[in-house]
Amino acid sequence: MFGIELIAKLFKILRSDASPTQIAWGFVLGMIIGLTPIWNLHNLLIFILIVLLKVNIGMAIFSFIICSGFAYLIDPLFHDLGYYLLVSLSGMRDFWTTLYNTPIISLSNFNNTVVMGSMVCSVILILPAYILIKKFVIVYREKIDARMQKLKIVQIIKGSKIYNWYEKIKNLGG
Repeated sequence: MFGIELIAKLFKILRSDASPTQIAWGFVLGMIIGLTPIWNLHNLLIFILIVLLKVNIGMAIFSFIICSGFAYLIDPLFHDLGYYLLVSLSGMRDFWTTLYNTPIISLSNFNNTVVMGSMVCSVILILPAYILIKKFVIVYREKIDARMQKLKIVQIIKGSKIYNWYEKIKNLGG
């Protein structure tokens, strides 16, 4: 049931009044939190950005859920990348030591191999994810949504009494 609800929320977000830019940034910020271990300073900063900026919070939550499950599977790769950056690159040791001795930055837990690897991957994925999600939203709204609305299952659901009841309640709020 959870998977169906998640897909329904995705379609609701895609059909919402939010701009493709707001939806794409919501996805990107949720992706960063989802790919990196949750209890870190940078995720607090990303959460603050989600709240302060005009991004789609629903898409950020959707992205967080999807990316968290994906990240769990590729944590060993994040560890390997983090280990390479923190340990194997001997020329970077002085830089990492200086960062670790900086009061606020040491709280970021960057010296954890999984945190470092996942954060680097997240940063690399920001621009491609933004561009792909924005284009997907535009294409969905222009070409796919009309076809989806014509599907028999969608028409059956929209014709049901429960759906009509839901729409009445939803519209009461303004």
